[in-house]
Amino acid sequence: MKIKLSDCLRPLLLGTLFLATSAHAEVKPLDRVVAIVDNDVVMQSQLDTRLREVQQTLSKRGAALPPEHVLQQQVLERLVIENIQLQTGERSGIRITDEELNQAIGTIAQRNGMSSEQFRAALAQDGLSYEDAREQVRREMVINRVRQRRVAERIQVTDQEVKNFLASDMGKMQLSQEFRLANLLIAVPEGASATQIQAAERQAKELHEQLRQGADFGQLAIARSASETALEGGEMGWRKAAQLPPPFDSMINTLAVGEVTEPVRTPGGFIMLKLLEKRGGDTQVRDEVNVRHILIKPSEIRSEEETQRLAERLYERIKAGEDFAELAKNFSEDPGSALNGGVLSWVDPNALVPEFRAMMASTPSGELSKPFKTAYGWHVLEVMGRRATDSSAQFREQQAMNLLRNRKYEEEVQAWLRQIRDEAYVEIKL
Repeated sequence: MKIKLSDCLRPLLLGTLFLATSAHAEVKPLDRVVAIVDNDVVMQSQLDTRLREVQQTLSKRGAALPPEHVLQQQVLERLVIENIQLQTGERSGIRITDEELNQAIGTIAQRNGMSSEQFRAALAQDGLSYEDAREQVRREMVINRVRQRRVAERIQVTDQEVKNFLASDMGKMQLSQEFRLANLLIAVPEGASATQIQAAERQAKELHEQLRQGADFGQLAIARSASETALEGGEMGWRKAAQLPPPFDSMINTLAVGEVTEPVRTPGGFIMLKLLEKRGGDTQVRDEVNVRHILIKPSEIRSEEETQRLAERLYERIKAGEDFAELAKNFSEDPGSALNGGVLSWVDPNALVPEFRAMMASTPSGELSKPFKTAYGWHVLEVMGRRATDSSAQFREQQAMNLLRNRKYEEEVQAWLRQIRDEAYVEIKL
């Protein structure tokens, strides 16, 4: 029985490579360039393949598809952004080792229930090159590393920002509720004229009115949003109010689940947020643990098993004498602590997820935990000390620092993507 690789590998977002093709396909026109991006190009074949993949994904979710030409423009813009990031990675000297690449390919084969030899044969049967498969996995890994390096190094939080935050109403709500959000962005280009700004504002208000009349937020985001999360229906995941830029940090507390904010002018354009779900509430601080950790997250190109193996290798390297802080800076994917050597400082265990709290409680002071899993990924932690509950300035300042770093990370991702898009030479030939 022939294995359909596209269904098995779609969670890895490798549809651009692994869509199965018929052995009796019709003759197609020659490929052509649909976009010039700095020193590279995007081809029609790339666009068509990714477009089919997105359409299949949206159909499986039961989402109504926007017109094909609208979706095509969104997908092409996503490909352009990816291409710019790949070129950035090349100029920055980012390299994926053969070991890392082999592990990723091995994981893909395992997910299909095959050995490496069987996987190669299956690819050949579907007319796909093993070398092309490796190249696509490598590209996804490069993009992930480019973002981690370029965005993290731009984040700076000053002592004055921490003091201002602690004195604010939001600073007093550090342990407040969490909100699952989606966004919709109507972009305004840098240096836009008053006419362009007014046109974008009218468009945002029209969309807001459609939402008030019952339009589907996710579908509108897919069709009209300029946000990086557009093709996911605008889904942002869980956020605390304090992690949102003003004025959303205060607006979100007034929303009921299912409601949408008014369009708000931001540097990037006009944004609306929808509250999808909320959880949590006030928490009483009881005790504190001085802890540092390394977080490794599964991703489109790194499976759960590969993530676990990487965490285990880092654990062995620390046990062998390598510096925890340096490994955290190089590998941890927690933007709030990685640049600080993984240090969370004095934290309230009740503010942490149960798995992290349990492992921290069972790890003696001065000891390293074995790798363990939470909803956020795989962790290795070290307990550096414990103390009785207090509300010292050090505790509050560290909490504020982490929240501000996370907030700035979210803002900087979008700002950096807009910057590299604006600075790149892009000529659309579609």
